[in-house]
Amino acid sequence: MSLKTHIKNITDIWWQETVAIFKDSGAVLFCIVLPLAYPILYSWIYNNEVVREVPVVVVDDSHTALSREFIQKMEASPDVSIAFYANNIHEAQNHIGHGDAYGILYFPRNFATAVGRHEQSHVSVYCDMSYMLTYKAIFQTAQNVSTLMGAKIQVAQSGVYTNREAQIATKPLDFAEVPIFNTTGGYGNFVLPGVLVLIIQQALLLSVGLLSGTQREKHYPMVKNIIDAYFGKGLAFCLIFAVMLAYCTLVVPRMFGFVMMVHFIDWLIFMTPYLIACVAFAVVGSEMIPFREAVMLTAVCTSVPFLFLSGISWPQSGIPGFWQGIANCLPSTFAIRGFIRMSSMGARIGDVIVEFRGLAILAIIYCLAALGVMYRRFLIHKKYEGIAENNGNDDKA
Repeated sequence: MSLKTHIKNITDIWWQETVAIFKDSGAVLFCIVLPLAYPILYSWIYNNEVVREVPVVVVDDSHTALSREFIQKMEASPDVSIAFYANNIHEAQNHIGHGDAYGILYFPRNFATAVGRHEQSHVSVYCDMSYMLTYKAIFQTAQNVSTLMGAKIQVAQSGVYTNREAQIATKPLDFAEVPIFNTTGGYGNFVLPGVLVLIIQQALLLSVGLLSGTQREKHYPMVKNIIDAYFGKGLAFCLIFAVMLAYCTLVVPRMFGFVMMVHFIDWLIFMTPYLIACVAFAVVGSEMIPFREAVMLTAVCTSVPFLFLSGISWPQSGIPGFWQGIANCLPSTFAIRGFIRMSSMGARIGDVIVEFRGLAILAIIYCLAALGVMYRRFLIHKKYEGIAENNGNDDKA
């Protein structure tokens, strides 16, 4: 066939696939609604970045001015709120069990006595570890108050006379904490870039799998030229999801004020192999999932593991070798790592060349694999058509 014929075939298949997408309510949901709505939902949830006024239960067996001062400073902080006072630890645990509070602040009977004797005193902090942000708020606030009051006691007992002597006595080695990238210290800037990138891969898996399942169930005729069929099908999804990818990774973070230092040309170069790899990955995945309904279960069950395997919430060096091998087979792994560096750290394309190379390799591998599985399905379809034709001829005879 001539090049003109190939272009016509690709154009016809692209148009048929696009029409099929917009005629299928499920495909519209996953191609359009999901990429538009999910980023807004996640960004809105994480928009506050940090938690405030986390309720805490106080068990004060000391009943001294020093323990009351500690409690007042905790209450004055923006992150913690003293919600209840309990007579003992067991009573405080009941508040935690009912979800009324997320932490316990316990002062032993000898809390002030130990300080008066120039001995080390202790404050016990019990936190509900189910929520990382609440644990962080309670523990860091207690630590800051303890450091502040400890410095005040140290100055009073050291016998210094000037403010400079007091500073040296409490901080002989001073330091300045300057956050370099996640300047807000918030959870949104930490996790949102990875979620936004992963949404595109999972939405493509859902969309392609849904349409492929429908075509198999309704026994749509297969196109003889597999290469034309693949490029036509891929072009339909690439054009739609190119817009969705730009919306998710460029528009949504700016709408909610998250850190976004990515350069557009670098983003365009980096995301091109990612989109190609995701489309091919979805085609391969759709051929492995036999039923239309199973696609949604697969996408839901794999989303959280895929996010963890990217190394965004657990250090990449801490992931076992076997799971790192699985992670390296996913386009989202390299895309999340590279996009976080580009958006949060201002990295250029040369700084993420390892991730870009990984995406390019996966794009080639999955494109070849997609052509292979489509050809396999074509042979199976052709075989069953031949069997059906022979049965029809036998019936006529």
